[in-house]
Amino acid sequence: MLKTFKIGGIHPEENKISAASSIEVMPIPSEVKIPLAQHIGKPAQPIVAVGDVVKVGQLIAKADGFVSANVHSSVSGKVTKIEDFIDGNGYKKSAIVIAVEGDEWDDSINRTSDIVNDIKLSPSDIISKIGEMGLVGMGGATFPTHVKLSVPPGKKCEFLIINGVECEPYLTSDHRLMLEHGEEVMIGIKILMTALSVDKAIIGIENNKPDAIKHLTELSSKYAGITVQPLKLKYPQGGEKQLIDACTGRQIPSGKLPIDVGAVVQNVGTAYAVYEAIQKNKPLIERIVCVTGKPLQKPSNLLVRVGTSVKEAINYAGGIPEDCGKVIGGGPMMGRAFTHLDVPVTKGTSGILVMNKKESQRPEVANCIRCAKCVGVCPMGLEPYLISKLSGKSMWDEAQEHRIMDCIECGSCNFTCPSNRPLLDYIRLGKNKVGAILRAKAAEAKCAADAKK
Repeated sequence: MLKTFKIGGIHPEENKISAASSIEVMPIPSEVKIPLAQHIGKPAQPIVAVGDVVKVGQLIAKADGFVSANVHSSVSGKVTKIEDFIDGNGYKKSAIVIAVEGDEWDDSINRTSDIVNDIKLSPSDIISKIGEMGLVGMGGATFPTHVKLSVPPGKKCEFLIINGVECEPYLTSDHRLMLEHGEEVMIGIKILMTALSVDKAIIGIENNKPDAIKHLTELSSKYAGITVQPLKLKYPQGGEKQLIDACTGRQIPSGKLPIDVGAVVQNVGTAYAVYEAIQKNKPLIERIVCVTGKPLQKPSNLLVRVGTSVKEAINYAGGIPEDCGKVIGGGPMMGRAFTHLDVPVTKGTSGILVMNKKESQRPEVANCIRCAKCVGVCPMGLEPYLISKLSGKSMWDEAQEHRIMDCIECGSCNFTCPSNRPLLDYIRLGKNKVGAILRAKAAEAKCAADAKK
């Protein structure tokens, strides 16, 4: 029987137009711009200087603290700049710019296509190696993987859940990965199970990917403890809390984390990156990106080096169409429109979506009619119409009381609103403000506590 999560959810049109497109290796660009912050947490600190010559896979920036991630060069060549740039959301970030010269890889990386099955490292060594290789969550959240695998004292992981849902309309990179690199994904899952000292892993896949379900189910017969759970088609099933609910029936209380119900969730892309890091000594320097959209000549799933510009990836897929209205980083539900296209592909770039002018135009906003449809579809059981209004009126304390920080920004409320109100825009604004207030209060409390010591 197909499972799904219990609260809310919607059924947007899928548009998986690149699902049959095999993964292609995109040509190496002439220059890459590698951001120092491609992850949740503190930006990495550069350890190279302008004029240095680097190889593919060489460490170029070190993690700055526990919640941070190492950054490696995705190309070989000369460092030409270490400078600030404006990212796709309009924020200033720092990056290392490298002019490409050839394609010389670090000698320690195993570049053969041979499958390596034996897992030789201990749990602690696996976690350390994953941190060294700069792995982050590949589903879009980009939380440093070694941090997620470091279970806090007093907590216990009972099972690993692998996210193969890919519920965002249009996106197909995880689907192709499961079909073309299923064996490596399975070994990556075993490595993650070893790191967490668990004997049970569940791969959740929605039933719009029957080929992936069939393929991984056949492969799982060779790997003890790994099962595939087909899931009913419903958005946003790829959210951690929704996926845990769908696969196990356990629900995460407000303010708690997956580990509080005994779970750790990792994306299938992360499992593959773990395989490459542990078995091939390969840092996270490239990823599969779904470049798609109805106006594109060639919707594609591309293996892209980190630092390649979004514009070059689109050009490879046929170029920017004349009627282009918007380009989104990610999918249409949770992704954000790029302010410009001279921005790099990062570790968290799962998709690039090109939309035509008609598709990208927002309908005219009308007054709220109190229909409560947004409440019915919210997978977190929130009242989006209310917390959106509270944010619009800068009522931050009240917004916090109504659990604004529990919003997962899935966009289900926007999708279902008959008045076309920009509910998620205001909620995101409120989350940023309330989050800043909470961090300031926590810092103030820490200073007060330190002063008493």
